[in-house]
Order: sequence, then structure tokens, then C-alpha cells
Amino acid sequence: MKKRNALLLTAAGLLLIAAGLLLLRTSNFSTDNLPALPYLLIGVGCGVFGHGAGAGISRHALKNAPEIQKQIEIDQRDERNVQIANRAKGKAYDAMIFIFGALLVSFALMNTDLFVILSLVAAYLCVVGISIYYRVKFDKEM
Repeated sequence: MKKRNALLLTAAGLLLIAAGLLLLRTSNFSTDNLPALPYLLIGVGCGVFGHGAGAGISRHALKNAPEIQKQIEIDQRDERNVQIANRAKGKAYDAMIFIFGALLVSFALMNTDLFVILSLVAAYLCVVGISIYYRVKFDKEM
């Protein structure tokens, strides 16, 4: 990641955290409509800040060690490591399909709000649809 992008992400994360804390502290903000918004801003801000700060710290630590930086780049592009990562993603996807299905059934049995169940079903079908799309695409390519 470029130095500028890391700094922008870090600054954006800090701004999101500050906005979330400001919304929490001010009594003018009505939490009737969006009660989780301050917490969502803080959570996303922490994630964005951590990503940007981590990239910046990593870049700074590797600045004086070009041989280590070169080895890390080789490891990231190594075909064996790429295959291992792709295989792990495939196994995680297979497990996710069953876990997501069980979660849908359990929410349906608990008489959860219909909107929540339909949202989860839409997300589940979206994931399965993307999987089918790429399966067909890769089948045509190979």
C-alpha cells in the first residue's frame, strides 16, 4: 500500500471514531431512528484506522530492510502460498454454507422478524449466486 493511502485510511479511521464519539456524547442526536449509528461509526473507524496504521507501521519497519521486504513480496506471490490460500478459502466457503443455512433455520424457528430472515436469505442467495457465476465462468475458461 502506498504511503499516501495508508495515511488517508488512518485519518479517515480517526475521523469516523471521532464522529462516533461525538454522536455518543451529544444529547442532540436522536437515537430513536438509528440507535447503533455511533457504535457502527466507532467500529468501522477502528477497523479502517487499524488497517491504515498497520500498513504504515509495516512500511516503516521494512524501510531499512530491503532483503526482508523482497522476501515478503516473493512469499506473497509464491504459487504454493496462493494455492494454499485459495484452498483455505474454499474450505471456509463450504463450512459457511452449512453454518449460514443452520443460522437461517434457527432464526426461522425462533420466530424472528420476517425482515431479518428475508435479509439473511437474500444474503445467502447472493453468496450462492456468486459461487455459481464463478463456477460457470472458470469452467468455460479451463
